[in-house]
Amino acid sequence: MVVAAQQLTPPLYSQAYLSDNLADLARIYQSAINICVVERQVDNELKSFVGHLLRLQNQISFVESIDFASFDFFSLLPQTGHLPGYRAFCKDVAGLTALYCDLFGLKRVGLRLHTLDHAMCPKFHADSVTCRMVCTYGGVGTEWLEDAYVDRRKLGNGSGGLSDELSGLILDTEAIQTMPAYALGLLKGSYWEGNEQHGAVHRSPQLPANAPRRLLLTLDFG
Repeated sequence: MVVAAQQLTPPLYSQAYLSDNLADLARIYQSAINICVVERQVDNELKSFVGHLLRLQNQISFVESIDFASFDFFSLLPQTGHLPGYRAFCKDVAGLTALYCDLFGLKRVGLRLHTLDHAMCPKFHADSVTCRMVCTYGGVGTEWLEDAYVDRRKLGNGSGGLSDELSGLILDTEAIQTMPAYALGLLKGSYWEGNEQHGAVHRSPQLPANAPRRLLLTLDFG
C-alpha cells in the first residue's frame, strides 16, 4: 500500500518529452509532461517558399479564430500566392491544424501566423492558455526550459525588472533548449486542469545576424 501511494504522488517537476514521431504529441496528456517537441523533416519545396518569404520586406500577419472544417487554407497569404511552394505551405499549415484539432477534439482554433524580426516575448514566461502548438518555419525556434531549471518565483514581476540571466530565474544556463525549425512544440499552459502551477516556461529567441527573421505559427483553443 505504501508503494502504491508513492507511485501516485505527482512529480515535483514537470518534464519535456522529445521525439521525432508525431504520435508522441499525445504524451502531452501525461500529468508529468508539460512540453512536447517533435522534430520533423519537410520537403525542399516548402523550405524554398519559406526562405523566399523571409527575404521579402513586407511583414506577414494573420490572426483569426477559424472553423477548421470550413476554412480555406489557400487563402492564408494571398499576397504570396504566386510564389512557388505556396500551396505546399498552405497544405502544411492545414495538416498541423488538423493534427491539433484531432488531438484535442476541437472544431475551432485560434490561428496566428507572423514574420518576426525581433524577440516578441524576450523573457521566459508561462502562458495563460490550455495548450498551445508552436512551429517556427525557418529561422530560430522558441526557447524553453524544463521545470527543474526554473525558479518560478522570478517569473513576471518576480524578476524585479531584471533580465532572465540576472534575476536568478535560470538555474542552469546550459539547460536552455531551442526548438528546431519546422519542429512542432506543444506547450501546456496554466489553464490546463492540474497544471496551474506548471505552465511550460518559454521565450522568443534573440535573432542572430545570419537568421534575422522567423515565421511563427501558433495554434490555440478557439
